[in-house]
Amino acid sequence: MRAGINALTVAFVVGVLSGLLLTPDGRAWLAHPTLMLGGQANASASPAEAGAVEASPVETVAAPVPQSTLKTRYADGKLTIGVFGDSMADGLWAALYRDLGDLDGVEVVKFSEVSTGLSRYDYVDIQAKSTRQLSERPVDVAVVLFGTNDAQAISIDGQIHPFGSEGWKAAYAQRIDNLVALMRSRGVEVYWVGLPRMKSSGFDGRMAIINAVVEARMAALGVPYFDTVGLTSNEAGGYEAYLSDDSGRRRLMRAGDGIHMSMNGYLRMAGPVAGRLKQDMGVDDEAPSEPVAP
Repeated sequence: MRAGINALTVAFVVGVLSGLLLTPDGRAWLAHPTLMLGGQANASASPAEAGAVEASPVETVAAPVPQSTLKTRYADGKLTIGVFGDSMADGLWAALYRDLGDLDGVEVVKFSEVSTGLSRYDYVDIQAKSTRQLSERPVDVAVVLFGTNDAQAISIDGQIHPFGSEGWKAAYAQRIDNLVALMRSRGVEVYWVGLPRMKSSGFDGRMAIINAVVEARMAALGVPYFDTVGLTSNEAGGYEAYLSDDSGRRRLMRAGDGIHMSMNGYLRMAGPVAGRLKQDMGVDDEAPSEPVAP
């Protein structure tokens, strides 16, 4: 009997490993395995983090937004806009490329990567990755959108801070501060985009926690922040896949997973960002026509 059970166990393990090897995310997990217990990721600190304790964030005090230099930079003939973040930022990049890519001298570059975020630096260290990216390809502007993968615990020096705890909020806020400081040290102007309304009420609540931390840090750092929750909600403030455009026409705004957007949805999120960038660049912009769904 025991031999039969052992044989079934071996077959199950082999089957799971084979399945993981068939997908990029599975192979990535095997390289950096995480044991998920109670919705928390039991992850170890990476070598880069070992011995370095991240300080608690400063108190949230609204700071004035620094004077933008984009008008002067754009007048010199060229402006490079980098989009940083996760898979949600991939779509935002596509929308900003469509909104801004036809402006003379403007280049919109994708630096985002799926399955990344600010919680799991043992998987992808965004601070180190962004440092490398900015060294290889300097930009004038960084548009940032992280969070869909960040409802996980943060581990620092072996201490695990459960998602949503005060320790987690402090660690997450410090990583935001560090990323903004890195970009500003390279002369990059930062614009941060918040997460949209989500279909699952539980997941939406977790994203609201992340949005609250991000918005507070943007206010403290004087970084323009774009709240997209209202922009992606129906009139009652809830989730809806189809939303009315300015003309009252109903359009599909969301992908089937209830998390990501359709192209129309990304254009909806990118509109205020593109408008603010054009304003700071000193570009006279006519009222854009409503995008047509591809």
